[in-house]
Amino acid sequence: MDQIYIQGGVALHGTVKSSGAKNAALPLLAASILADGPVVYHRIPHLLDVTTMMTLLSWQGADVTYDDQHRLHIDTRSADKPEAPYELVKTMRASSLVLGPVVARFGHAKVSLPGGCAIGARPIDLHLRGLEAMGATVQMDHGDVVVDAPGGLHGAQIDFPQVTVTGTENLMMAAVLAKGTTVLENAAREPEVVNLADALRSLGADIEGDGTSRIVIRGVERISGGEIHTIADRIETATYLAAGMITGGDVTVTHTDPSLLTAFLEKVEEAGAVVECTNDSIRCRVDGRLRACDIQTMPHPGFPTDLQAQFMALMCVAEGHSVIAETIFENRFMHVQELLRMGAKVHLDGHLATVHGVAQLAGAPVMATDLRASASLVLAGLAAQGETILSRVYHIDRGYERIEEKLGRLGARIERRSEAGHGDRGVMLYA
Repeated sequence: MDQIYIQGGVALHGTVKSSGAKNAALPLLAASILADGPVVYHRIPHLLDVTTMMTLLSWQGADVTYDDQHRLHIDTRSADKPEAPYELVKTMRASSLVLGPVVARFGHAKVSLPGGCAIGARPIDLHLRGLEAMGATVQMDHGDVVVDAPGGLHGAQIDFPQVTVTGTENLMMAAVLAKGTTVLENAAREPEVVNLADALRSLGADIEGDGTSRIVIRGVERISGGEIHTIADRIETATYLAAGMITGGDVTVTHTDPSLLTAFLEKVEEAGAVVECTNDSIRCRVDGRLRACDIQTMPHPGFPTDLQAQFMALMCVAEGHSVIAETIFENRFMHVQELLRMGAKVHLDGHLATVHGVAQLAGAPVMATDLRASASLVLAGLAAQGETILSRVYHIDRGYERIEEKLGRLGARIERRSEAGHGDRGVMLYA
């Protein structure tokens, strides 16, 4: 099993290119199930979760290939298995995203309950209630969700009691081929939802209202193939900017979109960072020590829960104390215990974390517990004096494309090793 070794205390400088967004790529790939023709994807990131989704589509019978220009081609016309077995999806929360499109196309789906990060309950009951409102029957069978709609789905009024990103995406895809009109109220407004709606429209779907809390989908008989572009990964972008800030450096991320990160950029400016944006790049630099400030995670356009752990790492070395309120997931402070091993001072009280900034963190062996927690530990390791060894790095590979290579280009002293002494990506020390 691979580990990441970091020799901290080096200020990062330079430019890094943003990848396509993981949280956009997964629903975009699931949408290919609906298409009556080949779909060509641009800017799909090379990530573990993406590979899992591609493997699942291939297992279902789809033709999945890359061309010499790194474009992904998926043709699901030959797919004939409306299932997602546990062995294929056990590591990926987003496996539930295939429920809607599979039922819409085949009238039947059998999908194993999803795995992935252990950051608390992310129930799919909202997805299932929506499918039932659209005329499907739902049963549980030894850990699998079995959904049947032999006569097809029909439009429905669906009011989400709480905002759900994957639920919005799943039911939006299900509604594309349903008979009649579906209205999603209290829908998620995330940029990834808008990216999915844009993609579906480009294939022939009739969708309006995405980016607001009310999305209207008018069912069509079919959608065609076409070309789909993935938006920039706003979480990856912010993570690399945080890497520069936590080390007192100066980092620019290109091929990104500043408008996707307004809440994050406002907070780092409040903390004392200097932020400069163009249409497709963001530069953050720090002169001196950051100042503590408070955040509260909220659905978009609020502060993203997927950046809570990274922001906490920044606050661990900021001057003063900050309060971080996590309102989205009830168990998303598991990185705190590992940060404490590095000399951080954090007090937990339910969904609140009070962070007392320290002048210096110390390197230590730490263990990743989920995707974004692993990113926060990498950030802390970059700022710490001495060596940090991060275990369970498969978590970070679910959401960051070649993270050690990208950080290495910014001057980080970081390498990946396997227990045998040679990782899959080699042991070159990037510096």
